[in-house]
Amino acid sequence: MSALTTLRSVVRGRVLLSGDPGFDAARRPWNLAVEQPVAAVVEAADADDVAALARHARAAGLGIATQPNGHGATGRTEGTILLRTGRLDTLEIDPAARRARVGAGVPSGRLQAAAAPYGLTGLPGSSPVVSVTGVALGGGLSWFGRAHGWVADAVTAFDVVDAEGHQRHVTAQTDRDLFWALRGGGGDFAIVTALELTLHPAPRLFGGRMLWPAEHAPDVLDAYRRITATAPEELTVWLDLLHFPGAAPMVAVDVTHLGAEDEARDLLRPLDHLPRPLSDGRRMMPVSEIGTITAEPTDPGAGLSRGELLTGLDDVAAKALLADPIAPLLSVQVRHLGGAFTRPSDTPHGPLTEPYALYLFGIPADPATARAVAGRQRAFAESLPVSGRKPLTFLNPGETAADAFAPAALARLRDVKRRHDPHGVFRSNVPVLL
Repeated sequence: MSALTTLRSVVRGRVLLSGDPGFDAARRPWNLAVEQPVAAVVEAADADDVAALARHARAAGLGIATQPNGHGATGRTEGTILLRTGRLDTLEIDPAARRARVGAGVPSGRLQAAAAPYGLTGLPGSSPVVSVTGVALGGGLSWFGRAHGWVADAVTAFDVVDAEGHQRHVTAQTDRDLFWALRGGGGDFAIVTALELTLHPAPRLFGGRMLWPAEHAPDVLDAYRRITATAPEELTVWLDLLHFPGAAPMVAVDVTHLGAEDEARDLLRPLDHLPRPLSDGRRMMPVSEIGTITAEPTDPGAGLSRGELLTGLDDVAAKALLADPIAPLLSVQVRHLGGAFTRPSDTPHGPLTEPYALYLFGIPADPATARAVAGRQRAFAESLPVSGRKPLTFLNPGETAADAFAPAALARLRDVKRRHDPHGVFRSNVPVLL
């Protein structure tokens, strides 16, 4: 029997091989535009299953690609066993210590719901369905990053399975290099089965979206620039240029403020002088509802994305941003960074000094549209002041770790990979040795 056909005797979770009913659905990533070839799919029952799989793969010379539900997939999985960790769903909140223990399969929205009754929050991104572990392994840009830094900065410990199949508890004290690499360097070094992270006080949250017809985009952008120029760290504002199929182009401003409503409205006063919006969904909300602000899809779909970091948003950049319609893109998003992102960070990314992030998204309905989307994304990047560096979680399938990390950090990550996984058992979405 082959090493693949014996997998069912190695683990207690579900195993699917090529040709089995449900195999093709189980191997698909979140982004359906990415083809993800694998030799088998294993849905681990628990951390013991993960350890047994790692030992089996190591002995058989097989690779393991780990994904809770496939966000960030790049298709670099040929010949691997795809490990699904969605059933590793432990979630423990210690409100007195302001700490959470989060299983690898726990989505951000579930952590937020569990922390909210205690007036606490994790560091959520725009989507409630992305796993906390996946975001932390990629560094993590959060709604509250301006106040608290990278998501990875909040992680205090990892429970992992190493390349020999041993279960380990990794902290800055037990293994400084591996701990550093896991806090934003990706999943290339060990399989994370759970992590521990610091929670932050969030007794009050004001947030929501305002929406206008695209004809008001110049005025909205001007107000956005004025607000972000002086915004305190508790305030985060994103600008969205939107053009959904069958709808007229629009412009939106998305907001979160860790504080009182009157404080938030005062900080956002430039928006009150704009034409009346089509809608204004801003309100006091529990942190568990933060995923409703941008209303991102909660089911898989096809997409082409490109992320960049902007060195500024001056008059020239503002003019370039609005020079032409965004079509065939669906959205062009500008996220305000700064604040705590600029402070020292013992992570592979380190401080994030660029003041804005740019995220460009379109749907590749057919090959011609895919080429048009990629061309429009490239045109935006060429017309705006991009730094050339980008967060790991913003990388698309055509980019590598060298696009995210400075040379010294990448060299250190590669050293950690060679020492902790010399036989290449683990295959992350963005392998550091490529």
